[in-house]
Amino acid sequence: MFKQLQIAIKRLSPSWQACIPLATLVVLTWGYVAVAQDAPAASGPTTAELKVALDTLWVAIAAFLVFFMNAGFCMLETGFCREKNAVNVLAKNLIVFALSTIAFWAIGFGLMFSNGNGFIGISGGFFLSGADNSPATGDAYQGIFSSLNWTGVPLSAKFLFQLVFAGTAATIVSGAVAERIKFVDFLIFSVLLVGIAYPITGHWIWGGGWLAKMGFYDFAGSTVVHSVGGWAALMGAAFLGPRLGKYQDGQSYAMPGHNMSIATLGCLILWLGWFGFNPGSTMAADANAITHIALTTNMAGAVGGVVATTVAWLYLGKPDLSMIINGILAGLVAITASCAYVNVGSAFIIGLVAGVIVVFSVTFFDRIKIDDPVGATSVHLVCGVWGTLAVGLFSVGPDVYSWYTSGPAKGLLLGGGLTQVIPQVVGILSVGGITVLVSTIFWLALKSTLGIRVTPEEEVVGLDIGEHGMEAYSGFLKEARGSNIQAAGDRGISKPGNFTTGF
Repeated sequence: MFKQLQIAIKRLSPSWQACIPLATLVVLTWGYVAVAQDAPAASGPTTAELKVALDTLWVAIAAFLVFFMNAGFCMLETGFCREKNAVNVLAKNLIVFALSTIAFWAIGFGLMFSNGNGFIGISGGFFLSGADNSPATGDAYQGIFSSLNWTGVPLSAKFLFQLVFAGTAATIVSGAVAERIKFVDFLIFSVLLVGIAYPITGHWIWGGGWLAKMGFYDFAGSTVVHSVGGWAALMGAAFLGPRLGKYQDGQSYAMPGHNMSIATLGCLILWLGWFGFNPGSTMAADANAITHIALTTNMAGAVGGVVATTVAWLYLGKPDLSMIINGILAGLVAITASCAYVNVGSAFIIGLVAGVIVVFSVTFFDRIKIDDPVGATSVHLVCGVWGTLAVGLFSVGPDVYSWYTSGPAKGLLLGGGLTQVIPQVVGILSVGGITVLVSTIFWLALKSTLGIRVTPEEEVVGLDIGEHGMEAYSGFLKEARGSNIQAAGDRGISKPGNFTTGF
């Protein structure tokens, strides 16, 4: 019979012969589908499980954006510093997040978010240990991190997002102390800041501490991250003293950065990263909240850049690129505390004020001989304080937006009186006071033991050679370097009154 079948097939045309395998495949597939229909359908994830997955994905993406801000800090600070210190600035910005990861995992996260009293977490949580049943929320949560029980994501996602914020606070210090600090001292201070100082004030506000109970609000960290980093940076710059040649004969001499291109790139990277920094602080994939926060964030940054350009043009005589960068970052820092609580019009005003004050802040610190090579204190400290106060001035009040059912009271300028202004002022003063105190202790301890400043000879040659034994641009023709301190002061100096800084 098989032989007869073969003969019959051979008598068919080639086209019909080609159809035989296809027909066989169709019959087999049809039979499989029929059997599969009789099998019970596999159960899919529940709505609650899908929400946890979506929220976790959003938190992770936001954390990645904030992490990428490290590249922005690298580029910005390096561009605004002199060529002979480029390796040192890059090395500091690269290693600081690695150190922050270890310090925050080992001790900082537990001190900041574990259950405790009004001042510090005392329930452990070191090395990310301790009881926790995340992503359970509210009354269903059972663990030692109750201050984070409002977000329904796993503990690992909570830690990752908070880690990139802690690393940002430490990175702010890097620019203010650039071009004259010993590498080892900066590393030690970064560990102390992220492991101890930052978690203390962070617990007061985000860890359920006394400021949170008082009604102080800082949505994404104008105070928790930026002001704390700014206060620590200010004290570091003060204890280090100015760079050689910066102030001579009662005048301030600009020391221009060596690469404005990468400084501008750094600004753009930071601007992008802020769309993780602020909207990501929802820690939930709420479409309405995320888009609103992104709009207020972008508006403040854009207006800050435009206004700072205009003010610098009128005040300093030129539309200084560094001031454009400063203004954009100033607006972004200022809106960080209130981005979820204000409307877009208020964000415009917040960015406008930040763009004005950052220009005058840069010149003020220069006038009192606080040498901050990249303007970190002006952008992060001064505008962080302004942004925190803005919560008490411009908040629309609860139940205006769907995601804002509880939070700061209506702002003073919207008819809410001083109800929200008072806790904001108390928070600004208390966080500033304790950060200055703790930072002073750290800096003085380092100064009296290791010494925090490189030798004059190392500063003349540059920290790339003195601290790292290498150059950022090896093989390129460079200007001749002098052999004494005065030559270092003269090199690259432009006319007095040119306040070229950045960040």
